[in-house]
Amino acid sequence: MTTNHDYSESMNFNSHTVINTKKQGAQLQLFYLGFDFGRYRNEELTDLLMDVIVDFSFGYHTGILKKYDRRILIEAAKSVYRIDVFSEVKWVYVDEDSELSDCDLKAERKYLKKGEFGEMILHLLLRDFFDTQPLLSKIHFKDTDNAVVHGFDIVHIGKDLTDETKSSIYLGESKLYSRKVGNAGKFGVEDLVGDIIEHFKTDFLYREIALITKKKDAFKPIDEYDDVNTIIEYQKFLDQKKIWFDLLKRVENKSEKLQDFFKSVTIPLVCTYQSDIFENITDENTKDFQRKIDEEVNMLKEHFDLKINEIVDKIGEPVKTELNIILLLFPIPSKKEFVKVLHEKMYKAQG
Repeated sequence: MTTNHDYSESMNFNSHTVINTKKQGAQLQLFYLGFDFGRYRNEELTDLLMDVIVDFSFGYHTGILKKYDRRILIEAAKSVYRIDVFSEVKWVYVDEDSELSDCDLKAERKYLKKGEFGEMILHLLLRDFFDTQPLLSKIHFKDTDNAVVHGFDIVHIGKDLTDETKSSIYLGESKLYSRKVGNAGKFGVEDLVGDIIEHFKTDFLYREIALITKKKDAFKPIDEYDDVNTIIEYQKFLDQKKIWFDLLKRVENKSEKLQDFFKSVTIPLVCTYQSDIFENITDENTKDFQRKIDEEVNMLKEHFDLKINEIVDKIGEPVKTELNIILLLFPIPSKKEFVKVLHEKMYKAQG
């Protein structure tokens, strides 16, 4: 297994036992799966993501759930499928044994991409490899009050990657792509650049920050918290949560400059994409495979940087090339197989 990450007891789901990683500079990190007796480890990845469901669905709104019984897992799975986009996508991949075509989706159907679990992959990677905590769960709020909480796929808090003595708010985006003609990774990173253009505009940011701050009290109060094993950890989280919501409120009221706020923002962008580098491969440790995967991710990073640098900045708007972006690339051999298996497992988990 190729890795240069320091795995510690802070790992939440032990995904380092399944996911290989290479950090290739401050702004690029590669993730990929290997093989077991020639079998690609898709089952192991989807099992990992099944462990993530409760954390992903509830965040810390009901407390810290390090251990949970089957009842809570069933509740979490049901909360996912009460959201139309997941049930619609499940019908495509499982019931019809088909696939959403990235290039053929019309604009009004693009929202279906959210049911392909790209957000869940980003959640897992941030939790395990960047030691973050979920500040808000989009699933939790869409399930309870059907309100759009934020345009970002992920809102976490964690360490500032440029200075670990400081903390940072992670505003993340995700893509999960395939293309019949190949180049899925290239299209995926281009769409991530599109998200940067769309979401990191002053008006959009102020609207989203206002929506986030409305959820500042949507957490179980400490005097109602009954898990003695995690109560100290939960109190620490509440203290951190208050710091961030107070800052967001100051930004919303414009008593804090947006440009100063961005000094504490990390923007993780994950592109999980179907790649042909896995063709005729049964061992991820071969020099040929390592060469191919390195060449591909370096090409995608160069293409991503090119597109970012093409953005024309405007006065009063964030300078896109100065944003603290980290690109996370996750090539897989088959998007259809990944999404189908995970939907099958999650649908079955409803009991």
